[in-house]
Amino acid sequence: MDSSAYFNGYELKSTYGWNRLVDLIKTLNNDVTNIESKIDVDRALWMLAYNNVLVNLDSYSGAFRQNYYLSWDLNARFVPTIWDLNMCFGGFPGGTGSGTYTPTTLDPMSNSTSTNHPLIVKKMANSLYKRMYLAHVRTIVQEIFASQDYLTTANTLRATIDASVQADPYKFYSYTQFQNSLTTDIAGGGPPGSIIPGIQNLMSARTTYFSTNSNYILVAPSISSFGASNNTPAFGKSIYITTTCSNESTVYLGYRLNHQLKFNRVQMFGDGTHGDGAAGDHIYGFPISLSGALFEYYIYAENSIAGLFSPQRAEHECHSLAISIPFCNIGDVLINEIVASNTTSAYDSNGENDDWVELFNTTSSAIDLSGMYLSDDPINLMKWSFPIGTSIPANGYLMVWCDNDMGQTGLHTNFKLSSLGENLIFSNGATIYDQVLFGVQTADVAYARCPDGDLLSFATPTPNATNNCIAGVTELDNQLKIVAYPVPASDFIKFVLSEDGQLFMQITDIQCRSLMNKPLISGENEISISDWSNGIYYASIQKPNGKKITITFMKN
Repeated sequence: MDSSAYFNGYELKSTYGWNRLVDLIKTLNNDVTNIESKIDVDRALWMLAYNNVLVNLDSYSGAFRQNYYLSWDLNARFVPTIWDLNMCFGGFPGGTGSGTYTPTTLDPMSNSTSTNHPLIVKKMANSLYKRMYLAHVRTIVQEIFASQDYLTTANTLRATIDASVQADPYKFYSYTQFQNSLTTDIAGGGPPGSIIPGIQNLMSARTTYFSTNSNYILVAPSISSFGASNNTPAFGKSIYITTTCSNESTVYLGYRLNHQLKFNRVQMFGDGTHGDGAAGDHIYGFPISLSGALFEYYIYAENSIAGLFSPQRAEHECHSLAISIPFCNIGDVLINEIVASNTTSAYDSNGENDDWVELFNTTSSAIDLSGMYLSDDPINLMKWSFPIGTSIPANGYLMVWCDNDMGQTGLHTNFKLSSLGENLIFSNGATIYDQVLFGVQTADVAYARCPDGDLLSFATPTPNATNNCIAGVTELDNQLKIVAYPVPASDFIKFVLSEDGQLFMQITDIQCRSLMNKPLISGENEISISDWSNGIYYASIQKPNGKKITITFMKN
């Protein structure tokens, strides 16, 4: 796909992403049934509803379709975010791009037939998305403007900045105009003759307009109650979520088992066989298997013309249940051994020599790891979950393959380890139980606790067995042999060079800051590190021919 055609229309804030953007645009235009896999549709609907109600046309909803961000989330989709809101409330002179308009009567279906606004056109052509969008429009109008809550907020803000505005010698408008801006239209801000509406004048008129708008006044269902069959459920168990509605034809449940994940939207049942009472009684149910530490959900009910959310600010507010999980204690299970560059140390059931991690049970009782996670991303602790029923024996070991091969037999994570170093985390999705930060790894050398459950050091790999720690690190490069010990070090570390002659060594920390540059001579070279911080360090040793080797060591 040729992304160069998009360079003038978008500004990339990251080092890559053009292909993802082009894929989103192609899906929107040519395969809209799959659009939810490419963008957070609910956030897009909220953005469009906000732009319309507040007459924010210096945005995607205006003539130039601008001023929004698209960020890539943990669910591998884009999330739209509105930006640059100083021309809300009818202050943008560019209009909608679809002919003349009046700010007070901007229709909620504005640009729904535009040739230049495919996001609006495609969303409004989908009856489900259209009803959800209008539900968000109603929520904004009712909660903020019909209630006049915005006036309380506006007056508070105005009082806060009053003195600063009065003293500002460079302000665009007079202090009197600032004082009257809620109730008085201000001339200027665009072409000759243009005005900026007084916010209260505009929004009072918009509230009145919406009260008679044919799409806005459509009668939505009501949701009179909702809840779970068990409000204190246990991990791994199943519950029913139920709701009672009226004037509805279809009811949906949106749910997720991790706050960072997207919601799954499923249709609820009213047939009397899903914890929902009797068929036709307007009670709906859906069964949920609780395989996470948290359960968040919302209800959406609709009929043929309108819809309603509970809570009304869903998807970005929701109902929740805490799930009871009998977690082990911190320290009961530790990351015991890591091999992030495996060539011969172990083979999985497919005969592949992938990277692996070993966990160690420090207690005399077997421990169920249901509800626990491994991750290499501190922002996403729930990256890979242990299957329900996974157990680690008393004083025993459990080996997990870090190979992104979850379809294979055994325990395989959905991520790989980097031989250049990273962070491996064992948690319950919210609390970190153990984590190991490791640096550049040598092939078939384990980063292991020596002895089991103790301090981390380099060792000969021993999968599913007692760790076999070594005193130092040996690096071979043809005839070059160097041993570093003790590992981990504390007050000093020694580098023993077996080759005659002189080499040059640079030591850096994990942030690549140079700490020492010095020659190495044949025999023993002792270096004091007592003043260094605890952590991982890299000794880069260069031969006269320019070739380098790197030894990783740790100070405790």
